[in-house]
Amino acid sequence: METQNNKLFVGNLPFSIDDAKLAALVTDADANLKVVEAKVIVDRFTNRSKGFGFITLESDEMAQSAISLLNGKEIEGRQIAVNVARPMEKRENRGNFNRSF
Repeated sequence: METQNNKLFVGNLPFSIDDAKLAALVTDADANLKVVEAKVIVDRFTNRSKGFGFITLESDEMAQSAISLLNGKEIEGRQIAVNVARPMEKRENRGNFNRSF
């Protein structure tokens, strides 16, 4: 399985950050970094940010540079965490309605 080291996980984001602001965090830190996609994860029912997101950059080298520049940086009073995203692990179905009573 090929690893994708140009996709980053960004955690502990302020709830005011949207996709555009997330992308701007990277390009404001270094204008040479090219963001392919920036996505803040939102709750499907409330449409409110869950406080984390993902950024995909053009190359692994750009991603490493973004980690160095942004990991631990304070944004609106919150210290963000930036690292290489891990593949999503399969979770059990949490909506188990077939219980026997």
